[in-house]
Amino acid sequence: MHLVRHPADLTAASGGALVPTMGALHEGHLALMRRARALAQPVVISIFVNPAQFGPGEDYQRYPRTMEADLEAAEAAGVEVVFAPEVETMYPPEHRPLVGPLPDVATRPGLEDAHRPGHFAGVCQVVARLLDLVKPSVAIFGEKDYQQLLVVEAMVQAERDRWPGLRIERHPTVREADGLAASSRNARLEPSVRDRALGLFRALEAAQDAPETAEETMQRVLAEHDLGVDYAVVRDARTLEPIETPQQPARALVAARLGDVRLIDNVEVISDQ
Repeated sequence: MHLVRHPADLTAASGGALVPTMGALHEGHLALMRRARALAQPVVISIFVNPAQFGPGEDYQRYPRTMEADLEAAEAAGVEVVFAPEVETMYPPEHRPLVGPLPDVATRPGLEDAHRPGHFAGVCQVVARLLDLVKPSVAIFGEKDYQQLLVVEAMVQAERDRWPGLRIERHPTVREADGLAASSRNARLEPSVRDRALGLFRALEAAQDAPETAEETMQRVLAEHDLGVDYAVVRDARTLEPIETPQQPARALVAARLGDVRLIDNVEVISDQ
């Protein structure tokens, strides 16, 4: 496995599979890497805590950084190249990332876009930069960050000439044994509050069981777990806008806070709205 710090050393990675990460690797990341190995070679992962996608007061400085353990985990998962640039390398002063207007799914749903202003501009900036540098044939993104997944898909579709032949591969959310969606932020959850954090998953399960009252049910379950709720909604699975036609593909999405840890999750549901 090769650790690459500078873009000039990425030439041999072109045409492979890319798994973008911010490090603090967990089973969710490793599942993406194993899927990548089945799709293209070489497998390249990025480890870069992207300051552009953190807003004021968010946890950029506290975000876990575990490079040594990450390298060991990536090698065990069959990764050939780890691209781990410094901020100055990723965003040199002379470089101004060319990213078009944000897609509607990044600005209209009133979900992550409303609660984390500027977040998707930062996501598009870093993903576009990675795609330009690595030049993969396929990039794998998890469904846990569902709105982010749709934003990346829309950005790539809008710039087909820039990344010809690139495919975005979806991977289902990976869950821990108790149902909590795998996340680097889980490491910041004290054991004493783990059951409260499971309120997100339990709210989504309840939404699947009672689609006709899904949003009210999710709010109730989240309140029972004493979570600060940013949103708990059922939306069109393709646009994340309010549902207009019953039985259309839908997604239940939640974002909630437990102290200073913010968690998100989502599941597919059948819309009765």
